[in-house]
Amino acid sequence: MYDDFYRLSARPFQLTPDPDFYFESATHKKALSYLGYGLAQSEGFIVITGEVGAGKSTLAAHLLASIDPAQLTAAQIVTSKLDGQELVHMAARAFGLDVAGHDKAAALARIEAFLHDEARAGRRCLLVVDEAQNLSVEALEELRMLSNFQLGAHPLLQILLLGQPEFRTLVQHSPRLEQLRQRVIATHHLAPMEPDEVGPYVEHRLARAGWNGNPAFEPRVYADLARASGGIPRRINQILSRVLLAGALEQTNRIEAGLLHAVLDDMAADSAAPAPEAAAEPAQAPQAAPAMPQAASAQALGLTTDTFHGEGEAQQPASQTQTHAFDLAAIEAAMASRDEQIAELQQAVIEVAEMRAAMGDQAAAAQADGEARTAALEAALSDAAARIGVLEHRLAEQEQAIRHVLTMLIEWFETDRPKRAA
Repeated sequence: MYDDFYRLSARPFQLTPDPDFYFESATHKKALSYLGYGLAQSEGFIVITGEVGAGKSTLAAHLLASIDPAQLTAAQIVTSKLDGQELVHMAARAFGLDVAGHDKAAALARIEAFLHDEARAGRRCLLVVDEAQNLSVEALEELRMLSNFQLGAHPLLQILLLGQPEFRTLVQHSPRLEQLRQRVIATHHLAPMEPDEVGPYVEHRLARAGWNGNPAFEPRVYADLARASGGIPRRINQILSRVLLAGALEQTNRIEAGLLHAVLDDMAADSAAPAPEAAAEPAQAPQAAPAMPQAASAQALGLTTDTFHGEGEAQQPASQTQTHAFDLAAIEAAMASRDEQIAELQQAVIEVAEMRAAMGDQAAAAQADGEARTAALEAALSDAAARIGVLEHRLAEQEQAIRHVLTMLIEWFETDRPKRAA
């Protein structure tokens, strides 16, 4: 509707990826540099990640539209929750191979034969896997096995993985993906656009749809749009589609900040609006540069030589990476010490009882010597009582400390409340 009112040849802010509307922001330009380096290596994995709507699929579509099919045969799959066997069959279908039934071995054989034929024809093969965060570790291992196909010393298949930030975390930290991790030759995280890129992005997409200045945009609109969208391209498209529709309904030829905020309020009311960014400028996500064989090659390409595990990688939140260990050996030692003290106390009681019995026998045997022995026994009894008192006090302290430790353990494992400091 609004495209007719503003005399546009297409809808410039559609949500589906379209390479004709590709806009090269700073982060997308850097991603293309990494892609170019990775494709030049003709092997291994390239990993591109970004938030939902950051432009990963549009970047891939732009790449596929710009490659020379005489030199590179590319296929793309969008994954859901697939196991390894299903992924192999989907990869075969992406390259146009007909594999009957669900025979994984037959599918692998068809893929390998196809890759050999392409290599003999002078073409390399690229498999683009979108939404890679949906893949299981087993499916990722199947992709790694596909990347093992070779003709002599030349690898036959290169794989581009596109995923959300959690996929980057999985690849970086899963011990089960160490072999795949070693084959990642380039990686980049798509950051949100900078606030000063939002205006050029909007006008670029409008120009691609035949925009001739109608509608005009109040300059403040771009700054407010950058804050509301967080610099995420799909959020910008979502908001501006509604804004242009509202402008067409009001038959206005100028988009002002008031109209934008009215649309944002409407979208918030029907839960269609994205959460606004807290800061005026979205934070730049850390970039991880590809690992290159030599520094000279990196300088020639204008890239850094940080490896996939370099300092530029995003750090894991402490709540995910911290591990908690309790010194159970210390607790067991405390329990053993308590048992020893109890045994010592019991022995003291026995000794007192024996002393009293001996005192009675001695009094009956020798009255004259009884008073001296009685005094000695009473002194010994007093000393034993003192020892008992000391042991009882130590036992009470040990029991209190152990109960406190056990209470902390129970709170730690069975409650979600903040943990009390030891």
